[in-house]
Amino acid sequence: MPGVKEPAYTLVFDPTPGNNHMTVDEFQKALEKGKDEDKIDTMKQILVTMLDGNPLPELLMHIIRFVMPSRNKALKKLLYFYWEIVPKLDADGKLRHEMILVCNAIQHDLQHPNEYIRGNTLRFLTKLREPELLEQMVPSVLQCLEYRHAYVRKYAILAVLSIFKVSDHLLPDAKDHIKNFLAVETDPICKRNAFIGLTELNREDALTYLENNITSMDNLDPLLQIAFVQFIRKDAFQTPSLRHQYIELLCDLLSSATSMEVIFETSIALSSMASNPIVLITAATKLIELAVKVSDNNIKLIVLDRVADINQRNPGSLEDLTLDILRVLHTEDLDVRSKALDIALSLVSSRNVDAVLKLLKKELQQTVANSEKEKSMEYRQLLIKTIHTVAVRFEEAAADVISLLLDFLGELNSTAASDVISFVKEVVEKYPKLRSGNLENLSLALENCKSAKAYRGALWILGEFSETESEIQKCWKHFRESIGEVPIVQSELRKLAQQNHDESQATNEEENISKPTGPVILPDGTYATENAFDSVDSKKTISAEERDSRPPLRRFILNGDFYTSSILASTIIKLILKFEKISKDFTIINALKAESLLILVSILRVGQSNLVEKKIDEDSSERLMTAISIIMDDTNPNEKETERSLLEIAFIDATKSSFKKQIILSQKKSARKTVQDVQKNAEPIDKAISFRQFAAAASSTASDDNIEEDLQLALKGHSVKSLESSTSSKLKKIVPLTGFSDPVYAEAYITNNQFDVVLDVLMVNQTKETLKNLHIQFATLGDLKIIDNPPSTNVIPHGFHRLTVTIKVSSADTGVIFGNIIYDGGHGQDDRYVILNDVHVDIMDYIQPATTSDENFRTMWNAFEWENKISIKSMLPSLHVYLKQLTEGTNMGLLTPAESLGEEDCRFLSCNLYAKSSFGEDALANLCIEKDQTTGQVIGYVRIRSKGQGLALSLGDRVAYIAKKNSNMKLDRI
Repeated sequence: MPGVKEPAYTLVFDPTPGNNHMTVDEFQKALEKGKDEDKIDTMKQILVTMLDGNPLPELLMHIIRFVMPSRNKALKKLLYFYWEIVPKLDADGKLRHEMILVCNAIQHDLQHPNEYIRGNTLRFLTKLREPELLEQMVPSVLQCLEYRHAYVRKYAILAVLSIFKVSDHLLPDAKDHIKNFLAVETDPICKRNAFIGLTELNREDALTYLENNITSMDNLDPLLQIAFVQFIRKDAFQTPSLRHQYIELLCDLLSSATSMEVIFETSIALSSMASNPIVLITAATKLIELAVKVSDNNIKLIVLDRVADINQRNPGSLEDLTLDILRVLHTEDLDVRSKALDIALSLVSSRNVDAVLKLLKKELQQTVANSEKEKSMEYRQLLIKTIHTVAVRFEEAAADVISLLLDFLGELNSTAASDVISFVKEVVEKYPKLRSGNLENLSLALENCKSAKAYRGALWILGEFSETESEIQKCWKHFRESIGEVPIVQSELRKLAQQNHDESQATNEEENISKPTGPVILPDGTYATENAFDSVDSKKTISAEERDSRPPLRRFILNGDFYTSSILASTIIKLILKFEKISKDFTIINALKAESLLILVSILRVGQSNLVEKKIDEDSSERLMTAISIIMDDTNPNEKETERSLLEIAFIDATKSSFKKQIILSQKKSARKTVQDVQKNAEPIDKAISFRQFAAAASSTASDDNIEEDLQLALKGHSVKSLESSTSSKLKKIVPLTGFSDPVYAEAYITNNQFDVVLDVLMVNQTKETLKNLHIQFATLGDLKIIDNPPSTNVIPHGFHRLTVTIKVSSADTGVIFGNIIYDGGHGQDDRYVILNDVHVDIMDYIQPATTSDENFRTMWNAFEWENKISIKSMLPSLHVYLKQLTEGTNMGLLTPAESLGEEDCRFLSCNLYAKSSFGEDALANLCIEKDQTTGQVIGYVRIRSKGQGLALSLGDRVAYIAKKNSNMKLDRI
């Protein structure tokens, strides 16, 4: 009948995967001569072959003759799987004559003394859609409604419902049968199935039965309670007048329910029906308790998702449950903790921020105490980011949070410490009142800092935000202590000599013999002996404990991290320029300049010696020399005002203004997101008011059932397209495998699922002869694996044969499918072959644009091994046009904000892109392009990084394809 859904066939395990399947003759012989155990294996192979697309109509009579009479329970079960999928109609659409014998056997099984055979037969009837077959089964099914065993009755009531749905003429009084059955039934499962049938056939009788059982609902079986809840939820959206009574009933049930399934279903129903904050809090509280109690992490994630949905649809209603949600943090799973923190973060307000931060501080302290636990470092970073986000929003909590996080600075790893410094940077910029105290706390905390990356960020903060004389002098004092004794070379040599002298005087004399050479003039004009450059390697004589006990800056410099020293040089120049603007005490100014020159020259000298683990690089050396020249030139009385203003712009104004813009952009982004969330859930001012008293019972003004919509989306896909668009998209995915002049024409319709590719192949015999043993063989290149090659078959002249091939995809890598068609030659000749065209799997079906934070992007960029660098030459009109084509062609999301991309006609463009595959693979890309002024071309590079080689190469091929497509010449006229 039109409108009846297609049955979902039962899947059968393939006993011989990868092996060649039997032919029809072999199947027939195996069914004729084999024992029951052999017939079971044969039936499994037959079912797998039929599910692959070959109906095997020739086997129907053999199965009726040799399988149907058997009393083996396993064979009988497989037989009913066979009846599900066997074609029951002939070419004219009429019932096949052999099915009469099948009907007689099914009727006998409906009266079988074994209740499990009866129940299995009744379950089969629920999947049968042919009225001609079902018509003969109706009397036996009605008899099974009164059978003594509940296993038979629970399927009999479902069979009655299924028969009525197929054709109401077969069982016109099905409603009365179900109603009478429900009145006398005592088994809870049977009552539940009967009530479900009654809700689908007669809403009034179902409502009456519900009213009669309201008083005893607390004592009913959980299965029947869930059926009641589902009926209430659906009926509430169809009859809004009863919604208030339904909500009260569900609240009573929720308060007394003990079954987790009932609690979950009732809470979800209440959240979809009600908008009252008290009801929503009750439902969300039960869900949170459920998430705390259950041990399965997947269930925790599902329940937390439902809580997030309630909060999203009703913003602000769950604010009082913020601390309750954070109880889930006791779970060890990082995904569950991340989900709970995300929900709690959206609920934090000025009323509960103190309590939330106290709890997060306690969690952070526990991670430090239990640092040996698995994933404690990741959890610590997650907590720091959450505390960062909360504290930035609330000024009253920022000061306490900064002091707490800075106390842990020495115990955190490089990434976590960098996150703390980023947090301090943002708070210092947003809240000027807290600036002085935060800078002092930062200077004190840096004494224990072990991360060079975090220390560089702290140097930038000290250089940018130290404004007063006292703040600058405190920073300078910290630098002096962090560098230690200068000059560094002489002090380190003295320590080495003293250490060696303590160990052995004889060894000391041998190791400290200097070469009898004269003094050496260094590039800066100073003198030095060659002892510092030819001294023994400090790594062999200084212990690790002593190296770790050095002050931070001295430790970084001696470890070879001269990038930090170049940042120190820029910070020193900033502090000197600021001090000159606010103070006229030239004694202090000259002292600062002299000490800064001593520090920078000392760093340069130690960078050229053997005392460091790695010699200074050219870039850092040049930056240090530039800083020295700026400080020396600053003492020149003939310095012009324009030079002075340029220095102040470069070192004082430029970087700080850039950071301010970055903060403003992030605030606008978060404000935009907040506005979108409010608009999504806000009621428009001009929305029509609906009066329930004036509306019809089946009024269209009733709100939609969100749960039913989710179920439909899960069944039909993420988006419901029109018939025209879906048809056109299907036509685009049809690929010809052979030519029209080949003896066998083949084409494939390609369907891409999440983890596999399905080829629906149609083969046409274009000859006037029957092609025997026709089969198709596929092979693959790349991370593809063929699940099964279909069996051979015979195709009549000008006949059609359809088969399905499933290919497993294990990564988003470029894959190629190739193969050939083989069939027997005539009169003892060799087999004949038809070579197939290659089919390329489109990796874009498995890559979706994604977003991530800048910190996470940089972390992955440094961690990923494979890089594919592609040069670009394109004649596109602008850089933004090329960026648009790149994002569309590679399915990568743009991470760089639109405000940072420049104008449409800009000459230079640099941005980051990110995508994620269906298999969890991350793909990073960096685009650096410019507009060549002479040729007008877009030139530059795309660098793609991924954890595996395949994804980087595949995306590189897509970038090359975009360039090739754009370089094709277009013919304007002839």
